[in-house]
Amino acid sequence: MLLYKSFIPIVLIGLIVPAIAQIPVKIMPLGDSITEWGCWRAYLWNKLQQGGIRNIDFVGSVTSTTICNVSDWDRNNEGHAGYLAINIANNNDLVGWLSSAKPDIVLMHLGTNDIANNKQTLEIIAAFSTLVDQMRASKPTMTILVAKIIPLSFNNQSLMDLNDAISAWALSKTTTASPIVVVDQYAGFSTSDLRDGVHPNDSGDQKIANVWYPALVNAINASQSPARVALEFTA
Repeated sequence: MLLYKSFIPIVLIGLIVPAIAQIPVKIMPLGDSITEWGCWRAYLWNKLQQGGIRNIDFVGSVTSTTICNVSDWDRNNEGHAGYLAINIANNNDLVGWLSSAKPDIVLMHLGTNDIANNKQTLEIIAAFSTLVDQMRASKPTMTILVAKIIPLSFNNQSLMDLNDAISAWALSKTTTASPIVVVDQYAGFSTSDLRDGVHPNDSGDQKIANVWYPALVNAINASQSPARVALEFTA
């Protein structure tokens, strides 16, 4: 009887672990036209593939038609041209998107249109909090990568004020179960990396992908760690 009881958990572990390992990590790029139209998603996908990270799935209700210098990439995303973070939060748009896509990780680059429409930093940060609450309602162990957004050719002081506020906000909002990681897309990005004063050109897209990459790799690896898997089952 003792041998029988000790043997069963070993068999179950052997069955469960490979099954978990085969489930792709779902990643939602969330944002506005910088996300919807940007080739940074193609470059990021390509970097992940080249780095041997292939058990992933970019998810979202939008399928990009952007032509990029990458032959094969996952075009799904949740980028919506012209959308404000404040409106997405107030209209509960994200709730439906999350319900359909069920991401494990969100890459959020939002706030550009809010700044362009002269919204106040506190309003935008409040919207970010609402969006994070909605993400955690969808998945309590969501990993959330939030960008300090790229510069604009106008309203740049307001944009820098928002970026400065993001760090303190993320520190106050992060949890062990659902960490918020701030990814600085502003530093090292120049207005020469913009094609029209708002959207990245090819050099800008390359920079955005390069900055997302290490943070996303860490998030993917953490999501697949034994401790993280255990957290998923107890959350």
